[in-house]
Amino acid sequence: MEREYRDNGPARAEIDALPGATLLEFGTSWCGHCRAAQPLLEIALSGCAGLRHLKVEDGPGRSLGRSFRVKLWPTLIFLKDGVEQARLVRPQSAEDISDGLRRILSP
Repeated sequence: MEREYRDNGPARAEIDALPGATLLEFGTSWCGHCRAAQPLLEIALSGCAGLRHLKVEDGPGRSLGRSFRVKLWPTLIFLKDGVEQARLVRPQSAEDISDGLRRILSP
């Protein structure tokens, strides 16, 4: 699990080309909702071998978040081979996150 939000996230074309399962997390380190989601993410991500987790700082002027129509933080986007399979905004439970992970980790 990534701990810090990347200040400069990858380009959208790079995200679209990623093979396999990716959890893309948009937020900021100072956001209360983002901080509250971290323990839930730790629980849900434990034992998820082969999962790529990218934490991307979002905000004004950040084109990657806009390209995914991110409005609230944290927004979790579950990708399989670069294609969005599910989305979760402000997760309330580890089970909600696990549901999204099942959609991208299953064959």
